[in-house]
Amino acid sequence: MTRIAILGTGSVATTLAGPLVASGHSVVLGSRLPGGTVPVAGTTVQPFADAVQQAAVVVNALPGDAAVAVLSGLPVPGGAVLVDVANAVHTGPDGLATGLRYPGGSLAEELQRALPAARVVKTLNTMHVSLMVRPAAPVTAFLSGDDADAKAVVRTLLTDLGWASDRVLDLGGLVTARWVEGFAPAIGPTVRALGPVPFGLAIAH
Repeated sequence: MTRIAILGTGSVATTLAGPLVASGHSVVLGSRLPGGTVPVAGTTVQPFADAVQQAAVVVNALPGDAAVAVLSGLPVPGGAVLVDVANAVHTGPDGLATGLRYPGGSLAEELQRALPAARVVKTLNTMHVSLMVRPAAPVTAFLSGDDADAKAVVRTLLTDLGWASDRVLDLGGLVTARWVEGFAPAIGPTVRALGPVPFGLAIAH
């Protein structure tokens, strides 16, 4: 059993929390305003700082434009695996990405700079939330990170989320997060071409 803190209580956080609880993990959701109904059975909701204090894994499911500011002020334990599933983008009137907030870099790298004692791994940011768990479509889950052991932890969590091993692709170091985050501005044109259908990036091999 791993203690996992998922920061956020939106659709991404709640989608990931259920299967992780079912796999035997202890999951707490971090919220800016905890209270009210617990959104996922088997979890608790705590303030951000309380949620991360004893977590072995912290999942950034916050909006990408707020993630660095929020996480840089939290007591994330040294050595914790920080799983970044967010995209940091500028958006247009339709809410879709028009550009990257960290051109020439990545949100994942900014989080690593803000929390140098954590071990950041980027994954699951290239697909609609409905495909993050037991994906029906043949999408690919990419891994980017500088720590091999941290990436092994995330691989195991992806298995718990219903991912087949041959659909998980390790791209290498954290610098490769620039490539997967670069997919975000393509979402708007794709939605306009296909309509609001769930889709994600896939590598055919």
